[in-house]
Amino acid sequence: MFIIDLEKAIHDEYHDYYTYKYLEKMTDNTMFQHFINHAKEDERTHYEMFQQLYYMLTGRFVQNLVKPDKPTNFHETVKKSLENELHATDFYKEMFLEIPIPQAYAPMFIAMHDEMEHAIRFSTIYNARQ
Repeated sequence: MFIIDLEKAIHDEYHDYYTYKYLEKMTDNTMFQHFINHAKEDERTHYEMFQQLYYMLTGRFVQNLVKPDKPTNFHETVKKSLENELHATDFYKEMFLEIPIPQAYAPMFIAMHDEMEHAIRFSTIYNARQ
């Protein structure tokens, strides 16, 4: 089950990286850009850590990743991102309890912690008065 969940996590991190890459360009607010860029770079790191972990467990990398469509509504995309980050926190918590090898603890803990931070950042953006 862990490997199936890890593969989903890789797809999700790839998707989120590109969503945030697009989202960052949709605002002129420098604080929002900073918050989104921070999350984007964390997602790239999670993707890389998870791919490496997947390789350690299976001897191959996850292929055929799909970029998301470019978002058209900034506020709605921020709301969806907030929801996704909260979901990821719970998802990674469940995965953390099923870790099959010691090398998985650090990447899972880092990702779980970062997703909580991203939720705070996206909540701040979502609730800001513009």
